[in-house]
Amino acid sequence: MNIEKLTLKEKASLLSGRGNWFFRGLPEHGLQEIIVADGPHGLRKKVEPGAQSEYKDSIPATCFPTACAIASSWDRALIGTVGDAIAKEASAGQVSIVLGPGANIKRSPLCGRNFEYFSEDPFLSGELAAAMIKSIQTHKIGCSLKHFAVNNQEKLRMTIDAVVDERTLHEIYLAGFENAVKQSKPWTVMCAYNRVNGKYASENHYLLTRKLRDEWGFDGIVISDWGACNNRVEGLKAGLEIEMPYSGKHNPESVVQAVESGQLPEAILDTAVERIYDVMSRTAPDPSVQIDMEEHHLIAREAAADSIVLLKNESGVLPLKPGDRIAVIGEFAVNPRYQGAGSSRINPTSIDNFLEQIRADFPGAPFAAGFSLDRNNKNEKHLAAEAATLADAADKIIILAGLPDDYESEGFDRADMKLPAEQDRLIQMLCDTGKPVIVCLSNGSPVEMPWNNDASAVVECYLGGQAGAGALADIVTGRVNPSGKLAESFPVKLEDNPSFKWFPGGPLRVEYREGIYVGYRYYDTAGVPVLYPFGHGLSYTGFEYSGIKLTRNGWEIEVSLNVKNTGSRRGKEVVQLYITPPEDDGKNKGSLHRPVKELKGFVKTEIAAGEEAAVSIKLGFRSFACYDPQQKLWVAEPGIYTIHAGASSADIRQSAEIRIESGKKNNTPLLSSEKAADESDYIKLRTNSEIIHVISDKSFEGELGRKPPVNLLPETYGRTTTLSDFQQTFTGKILMRIAMRAAREQSKGIENSAGMFEAMAKEMPLRAMPQFNPEMVNIEMVDALLLTGNGHFLQGLFALLRAVKKLKTDLKEEL
Repeated sequence: MNIEKLTLKEKASLLSGRGNWFFRGLPEHGLQEIIVADGPHGLRKKVEPGAQSEYKDSIPATCFPTACAIASSWDRALIGTVGDAIAKEASAGQVSIVLGPGANIKRSPLCGRNFEYFSEDPFLSGELAAAMIKSIQTHKIGCSLKHFAVNNQEKLRMTIDAVVDERTLHEIYLAGFENAVKQSKPWTVMCAYNRVNGKYASENHYLLTRKLRDEWGFDGIVISDWGACNNRVEGLKAGLEIEMPYSGKHNPESVVQAVESGQLPEAILDTAVERIYDVMSRTAPDPSVQIDMEEHHLIAREAAADSIVLLKNESGVLPLKPGDRIAVIGEFAVNPRYQGAGSSRINPTSIDNFLEQIRADFPGAPFAAGFSLDRNNKNEKHLAAEAATLADAADKIIILAGLPDDYESEGFDRADMKLPAEQDRLIQMLCDTGKPVIVCLSNGSPVEMPWNNDASAVVECYLGGQAGAGALADIVTGRVNPSGKLAESFPVKLEDNPSFKWFPGGPLRVEYREGIYVGYRYYDTAGVPVLYPFGHGLSYTGFEYSGIKLTRNGWEIEVSLNVKNTGSRRGKEVVQLYITPPEDDGKNKGSLHRPVKELKGFVKTEIAAGEEAAVSIKLGFRSFACYDPQQKLWVAEPGIYTIHAGASSADIRQSAEIRIESGKKNNTPLLSSEKAADESDYIKLRTNSEIIHVISDKSFEGELGRKPPVNLLPETYGRTTTLSDFQQTFTGKILMRIAMRAAREQSKGIENSAGMFEAMAKEMPLRAMPQFNPEMVNIEMVDALLLTGNGHFLQGLFALLRAVKKLKTDLKEEL
């Protein structure tokens, strides 16, 4: 394609998608449009371009374990195998770009979309995201790494301003993206909905250009999350190439007008067009690819089995033994929860059922629902009584519990960390029988377990995909030796979480006052007990670590050790490397406060019974460095660092020390000496764990380097006003009724989805209305409605009439 032959209008047209699922092409210039589809854990390609969001309108595809599950495998190769299968299904479906994976950090257990994200740790997130991207893009199918950046909640996700200090931004919320971009070179990156330190991610030059391109070397294109584009011209200047979905003629026209008026240099537009052409030309889906869906189902089953985490196993109650009289309890045994709700929802090719799977080994195993997934069901006592009767005749009780669809979803955050109350009561009742109770959980993020001390075994299945129930049967029967490790901490209660006081914020901003102390970085540093620690997971065998040794060549440090399988079963072990920084001896007043330990390496290895394996992990400069916001550089403080090899963040098996002399890499200076860290609340939390929930304004402002912005809604309504706020006006009340009716219509046929659609509609900024309904609303209509809401009723009415006329004209021209 010769860019010089394109008109200004043609170039601007490439900056918006066509409809919901196409990147627009220019066939007359040799550029064909391409199809994009959701796909963090499987393909969600629409049956036809105009299909709505209902997942059954998607072609059947393999539903693999969600990110929350497969992250617990800690297995780059396994994730590569899943990515390979997703790419083949995408290729056969003529999908050129898969919208995933998601590498956002699990700041709070309450985030409704945590099931789509890997971990609370940026190193683990980046490594797993890179593994998936590499495998998919090998097939000439692109990935879209998302959601860039600091997208850690669903509440007000399209308008909230994430206020985060520069050090925390780099060490926690950008590091995973940086790792994935540098390792795997994704062809696209999807920007987030939210603001970051005052600027929408879609027009944040610091993120999209300075970091992503200039520092990390990204050479693909940035696309918006669906409806995330705020100001098209400002977004283009910042580095946003494609707006998704198509929102009407206004945005392309605004780009043309900006170039013609001199507001936007045409060279910026040309660069964007060249990047779009380059990426679209890389993709090459092959519809002739033959897919063996049964093989992909087996891959999904293997992936789910290797991702299941055995949290507790008292007295070896698992695996089950032949002849055990078992009782199977729990609605999830026949109606599994295997994926999350929202845009990643897959139309599976088949779904395993635990009761059927376990009866292959234990014929006639009795079953009772025990509880209902319907919140309106009034039969709790009857269902519990049935379960109790079954339990009386059993040697071991297996209960499948967890969070129903409407408890966690894209679009809204959870209110608490609890299971439904009737499930907690049922589990406790079964534990009170004195018989071994095996609790198997299906959930997208941590839950409180008030019965944990009384249960004999706890199995965390997460959302294991369409073959998850079969995988669970493989684990409890012992066909597969569990090897999953938690990719997030399970706090005892919600109030223990470091973000508890500050999540989810509002009405305009959310403060990340806990700073770098996210997840285990906080729990381990402050000595706060957890239910189950980061990296934890049991096996049916045992592993012994020995002989740790460090070999150094400049900044490349190789850590080697031996791991022996001391049990009678073949098993897999995840060796995790954590680094503890030098202790502050009181002399280094310039030292930046740091967590007591951080994950910097891991490897999963399979070892036969009685055998020993040599394990080797390499570390580099960034393994020891932290970000100094005053110098805006990654720096490593000189001193003695301790390298720990462990089975979890709380189970350290071997340690070794190494001295860093200079703290420099390529003339990088030492830590700044201007900042006296010992006066900070962030230092005090080492001796007072409660301090994290009361970080003072002074400490937070010190980290930010400024006062946080005012957290008050403006007095007048604007394009970024949410529908919920606008309903205070007469016009807004009418709009809200229309929106709720539309949300209920969209949710038809999708079980337990009404809450998601209603929450998304209420918190949608008015400027996003054309992005989701371009055939019914244009931005001129939004501006007219705002005039009426701000008290200029007649002026707004006439503007609305003009806007309706323009919409009709635009639609005719497009047809």
